[in-house]
Amino acid sequence: MEPAPSDPRAWRDPKRPLWLLALAVPTLPFQAGGLVALTHLHLFWWWGPFFAFVLVPLVDWLTGADGTNPPEEAAPLLEADRYYRWCTYLYLPLQYGALVWACGQWSDGGLPVADSLGLAVTTAVVAGVAINTAHELGHKRERLERRLSRTALAQTWYGHFSVEHNHGHHVRVATPEDPASSRMGESFWRFLPRTVWGSLRSAWELERRRLTRRNRAVLGPHNEILTAWALSAALFTALTALFGLRVLPFLLLQAVLGFCLLETVNYLEHYGLLRQRRPDGRYERVAPRHSWNSDNTVSNVFLFQLQRHSDHHANPLRRYQTLRHFDESPQLPSGYATMIVIAWFPPLWRTVMDHRLLTHYDGDLTRTNLHPPLRRRLFGDPDVLRETSADTRRGIRGTG
Repeated sequence: MEPAPSDPRAWRDPKRPLWLLALAVPTLPFQAGGLVALTHLHLFWWWGPFFAFVLVPLVDWLTGADGTNPPEEAAPLLEADRYYRWCTYLYLPLQYGALVWACGQWSDGGLPVADSLGLAVTTAVVAGVAINTAHELGHKRERLERRLSRTALAQTWYGHFSVEHNHGHHVRVATPEDPASSRMGESFWRFLPRTVWGSLRSAWELERRRLTRRNRAVLGPHNEILTAWALSAALFTALTALFGLRVLPFLLLQAVLGFCLLETVNYLEHYGLLRQRRPDGRYERVAPRHSWNSDNTVSNVFLFQLQRHSDHHANPLRRYQTLRHFDESPQLPSGYATMIVIAWFPPLWRTVMDHRLLTHYDGDLTRTNLHPPLRRRLFGDPDVLRETSADTRRGIRGTG
């Protein structure tokens, strides 16, 4: 008997086999070494950034966006299907296999400095996307997934991310109080130190409060930040003991570049978006309109649908395979891979994004999350306000 259209068993995920492609990312160092051996071109040690920021955007452009949603009645079956979980679980052994292999390349002294740096940057791409995998795992209630999340974060020393992201960012998102929500007029390079330091400070305060409420010592084994950092310290100590001090600078470099990649993603996910205050003074509830979305198919596959960020913030416990597109969400003009590169060039970023932000708010600057220096400039001097508003209107016409 043919199942009825409303029967969730009648629906099949057309992207089901594609999710395994996400596991190509943690093998990037292996791919780089293989390409060098095959072609004798040492430029391939830089394969990671080429793959992430040239190849993926190109395929994104060729394949276009996918705005289709799984039917809601199929969501319970999708959530229960453990195939999707194993796609995230398998990232970790490949991630750490690649890290150990990279250390072996750095340790023997056979790689010139430029090649070693290329391998470090390639490994950093793996580390940065590992934070995204940790993000997917860390939102789940199962203890195994939370532990795997903390393990994935060890490579970048970003274990505090799970505390701040779940209990800080998701509460304060799209408000001036959130260190991980970028503001209109704030360049990525100004945002980076603010979010790194602000998120660390916020995570520590959140953990301090949690432990105090439970009458436990802040500087003790129950502190999730300290235990996460201990895991990172153990990892780096073991790798240094095994491969020698020669690998330590490259380990540190890939860790820094890895979390900077994560913070670039944070920068573009909520740029300038602001939750408005209700009459009682509290912020309105988080809605799909408070996150920038992108439905580029290839980027979404490699990032476990992180780009459907609006639904993630509205429903944090939804698994990646059930996240939905919403028409009310502001849309990025391209996938994350392209937008990350644009974010590194502030004039280009503002040309691409500011008019889209203003269009989202019907041209009303007061409804945006403005960078404080820009706010003072705009609203502290009426003449400057009129001049800047005219410039903004010209920018909308010129770049729309």
